[in-house]
Amino acid sequence: MSESEVALLSRMWEEHMRAPFPPHMRGREIDGEDMVLLDADIAGCVVSSLSGPLDERRREILLVCLAAVEKVLPSIDDEDGASEYYKHLRDMAALAVELGNANARSR
Repeated sequence: MSESEVALLSRMWEEHMRAPFPPHMRGREIDGEDMVLLDADIAGCVVSSLSGPLDERRREILLVCLAAVEKVLPSIDDEDGASEYYKHLRDMAALAVELGNANARSR
């Protein structure tokens, strides 16, 4: 894991924390995915990855969440910036998985 990748994920996390959750996504489900839960699951795993290597359980959660975000993104309108919000979540999750993979290879 490179220092620059960790710094990038940290910056992305800070940006995410400043971004308001899109109000019209509260209580909304798209293709069977609870949009609030998807946000919370990714956020929890990203915070964990910033604290140290991801365990296998969190890595699996991120992979499932990545697939879910990819599935729902085409159905998200951009009201309240929702599309960009979830693209940012996807990018953070992908980077956290990548960092986790790098950690696993270096052991």
